[in-house]
Amino acid sequence: MRPQLRVKLLPQAGELYVLAHSGARTDKERAMRRRKLKAYWQRLHQLQHQNLTRDQLLEKLGAARDRAGRGAAGLVSVTVTAGGQLTFRLDRAKLRTVRGREGRYLLRTNLSAADPELLWRCYMQLVFVEEAFRTLKGDLSLRPIYHQQPRRIEAHLFVAVPGVLFKHYPAPAAQGAGGRLDAASGV
Repeated sequence: MRPQLRVKLLPQAGELYVLAHSGARTDKERAMRRRKLKAYWQRLHQLQHQNLTRDQLLEKLGAARDRAGRGAAGLVSVTVTAGGQLTFRLDRAKLRTVRGREGRYLLRTNLSAADPELLWRCYMQLVFVEEAFRTLKGDLSLRPIYHQQPRRIEAHLFVAVPGVLFKHYPAPAAQGAGGRLDAASGV
């Protein structure tokens, strides 16, 4: 197992719970949170010094919260008075809680592998495939698709999986396209 990865297994009633802590993921998530929180904090300072009506301030505040994301914006308590005065403060208790959870995952699986490294690799492959689906949908300008029937789910996968493979393993197809082939130009 990698030195920065710690895993605990807890088998229970036909399922396996996996508690994983990845030092590398902790560093990555912490850096992303810091970047977003810093940008949000700077934007709040800018808004605080602007001469805006209460409604204008609320609109700009909503846009700033949206840009910062739920994770970073949820760490800051923001108050706007009836007169349009903006005050904000960092919620240190929430920040401590978030810092304690960064890089930690609780996974539940029906796989019965005794090797924690294998379970973590399977999870990371799942994350990779989900990200590839999102990227591919963006490249193809597809809307989100929610299926309710197993038959339609299988049909969706039948079409989507080759698309993901095409996107990430285009080498054989690229030989016939002059060496240049990506998802956008291949469709």
